[in-house]
Amino acid sequence: MTEKLKLYWVYGISLLFILLNAVLMVREFYWMLLLPLAAVVLMLYVFSLDKLLLLIVFATPLAVNIESIEANLGVSLPTEPLMFGVLIIFVVKIIGGFPYDRRVMGHPLTVAILLNLIWVLITTFTSELPVVSIKFMLARLWFVIPFFFVGVILFRKFSNTKRFIWLYVIAMLIVIGYTLVRHAQYGFDEESGHWVMSPFYNDHTAYGAAIAMFVPFIFGFIFDKSYSFSMRATAFIVFLILAVAIVLSYSRAAWISVLAALLVYIVVLLKIKFKWLLTIFTILIISFFTFQHQILEVLERNEQDSSTDFVEHVQSIYNISSDASNLERINRWQAGLRMFRERPLLGWGPGTYQFLYAPFQRSKEKTIISTNAGDLGNAHSEYIGPMAEQGLPGLLTLLLIVGIAIYTGLKVHRRATNPEVRLMALLTVLALIAYFVHGFLNNFLDTDKASVPIWGFFAIILALDLYHTKEKREVF
Repeated sequence: MTEKLKLYWVYGISLLFILLNAVLMVREFYWMLLLPLAAVVLMLYVFSLDKLLLLIVFATPLAVNIESIEANLGVSLPTEPLMFGVLIIFVVKIIGGFPYDRRVMGHPLTVAILLNLIWVLITTFTSELPVVSIKFMLARLWFVIPFFFVGVILFRKFSNTKRFIWLYVIAMLIVIGYTLVRHAQYGFDEESGHWVMSPFYNDHTAYGAAIAMFVPFIFGFIFDKSYSFSMRATAFIVFLILAVAIVLSYSRAAWISVLAALLVYIVVLLKIKFKWLLTIFTILIISFFTFQHQILEVLERNEQDSSTDFVEHVQSIYNISSDASNLERINRWQAGLRMFRERPLLGWGPGTYQFLYAPFQRSKEKTIISTNAGDLGNAHSEYIGPMAEQGLPGLLTLLLIVGIAIYTGLKVHRRATNPEVRLMALLTVLALIAYFVHGFLNNFLDTDKASVPIWGFFAIILALDLYHTKEKREVF
């Protein structure tokens, strides 16, 4: 085909597209305008899966969830359909003989993740609500395969770890700007702070958790010597924005998670030995059970409810006598534990808690915000939820994943020869700790907002361990 003929084809197709769109727009049909974007995405699927992953990362904070309680189904647009496409392409490539690194498959972190996926599949077959559990299983696959198994390939190039972080944060800044503008219209009061981030985040706890995960990274980038002064100054400004946003989120769980990450950072910095930490933790556990009645009496005397005043809002964290949010968490936890006791091995099925917990509530434990409709959140725990839905093995395999990831990250931080790699390993561990401490009070791993970064963080740690620990220079 001559260059002149190629030009005719380009002009012809472009003219045809314009004319077709003009006719459709007259008829008030606008979807054809997305055809060029769809064509670009299709090309990324075929030729550049790594860039498509980074595009999904950027889209995640801006994605909007479309949900139907009646149909027990929901989808986050545009991210989940894009991730499902990556899942299909990856599976097709593996079947077609794609040379996937065997070291990844043999790594303890990968083995733990595969054990968890196998158990989720088993409990899907025994689920009380099979349709819900099948959707949960598919969603878990389109989170794990793109952002862990494909993510490891992406992060063989070390610079992609920072791109991953910054793309999510940049999109998050757009959401923060939108949220602060809306919040300002209500005087930054505590009540409106619960919902002004919608439709991007369903409430302030999910919004706060997302910000908390990335606070360690941006704080660490301020001191990253590989960055120029202007880039470190930018990181400082972004850190201030995140700090303001997390305070105004009024998410007490997010505040606790950032504090936990800070404490772990201090422990690592001071090089406190693990045996001392284990000793202190054991003493605290024994002390709690020894003096639990006295501790509960102190907690029950606290009647400080949520408040716009920062000090009062902090005090309300341990109010279990009148704070509706805290009492509702306890109600959900108690219901989850009763579900677990009834089916301790297989649970009720992945993703089913919110549709089945209502009969397990007790009238004396219900609050003014309790519901039987399954439309106001889940188990409010990343640990009790899996126990109720997947039995004890579901919880143990999750804990195994988190434990191995944190251990591996700290090992890389200790052994890596490249300061950038050491810093990235530590920051990723802190981000995971921030999220999984938050997980004691809320659970979001069934959503793209949390799963995309969390499975990506696991992939970063694995890639750092396999490909970057012994490097003296950054690989591009």
